[in-house]
Amino acid sequence: MSGLFAVFKKELCDHFSSYRFVILFALIAMVSFITSYMAGIHMKENLEALAKTRFPFLMLFSSPGALFSMIQFVAFFGPLIGLILGFDSINRERAQGTLVKLVSQPIYRDAVINGKFLAGVATISVLLTSIVLVISGFGLALVGVVPGIEEIWRLLVYLLISIFYISFWLGISILFSIFFKGIATSALASVALWIFLSFFISLGAEVAANAVAPADSQNQTKPEIIVKNMRIKETVSLISPMVLYSKATEIIIDPMRKTTGSIIMMGPMEELLSSRFQNPLTLGQSMIVVFPHMTALIAITLICFAISYLVFLKQEIRT
Repeated sequence: MSGLFAVFKKELCDHFSSYRFVILFALIAMVSFITSYMAGIHMKENLEALAKTRFPFLMLFSSPGALFSMIQFVAFFGPLIGLILGFDSINRERAQGTLVKLVSQPIYRDAVINGKFLAGVATISVLLTSIVLVISGFGLALVGVVPGIEEIWRLLVYLLISIFYISFWLGISILFSIFFKGIATSALASVALWIFLSFFISLGAEVAANAVAPADSQNQTKPEIIVKNMRIKETVSLISPMVLYSKATEIIIDPMRKTTGSIIMMGPMEELLSSRFQNPLTLGQSMIVVFPHMTALIAITLICFAISYLVFLKQEIRT
């Protein structure tokens, strides 16, 4: 594809040399280090319980620090990385008049949008990989726990899911930068959608569940009402990419978790089997459990970029 590598290299250099990236990386790294440090101190103070754990190294990422764990931090604030990297990727070029000069060169229009998206994904990959590696080394020095092979593979899968999750928000921000001519408007629209999908969907799920199957004081004695309420709430919550990501990464990082559901109805035989088989899941079994969530994350990322791609190709570029 003509000009793809040139656009990719130029955008990558812009990302790594901008103060925006330096400030963003420093902020996320600082919070991640503090969180992992608090988790490491807690693990160091409970070495006896840590010795009985099958996968102690993964607790650096799943154990809450002062406020939240590394997984929770990426789930809540990771989208800001994608939004900041892409909210002005197209309309800034349009406002400065460089987009016309760019497409007048022997560069295909699809190479422009592909190069910008791939450069953003590469930046996200470098940022997340660096943070995971530094936290891993930090945990090794602080706690002295060496990761096993399966723990390394689980971290790689977690890293891949995180890249797709943040790349979805990168695609959203690029889409808004194509739709809106104003940089401030695209930034505001991106942040508004992030707030709606990450926080208000959960409130809407609770309202929908209480409307269909109200679990008030009169119905608390009926287990089927409570189960129906919880299932409706969980189903509606899956609209949020943050919920999809959180459920997927919790299963991958914590092998003792065997389901993404918050409530399970079990009969006598299921309770007997559950009490007999308390071993952690293998990586393959964990991936089977979260396969729908991973597929949904990858699908919405590709769909969002495809929409951006089609809209940009059909848009008119004027001088």
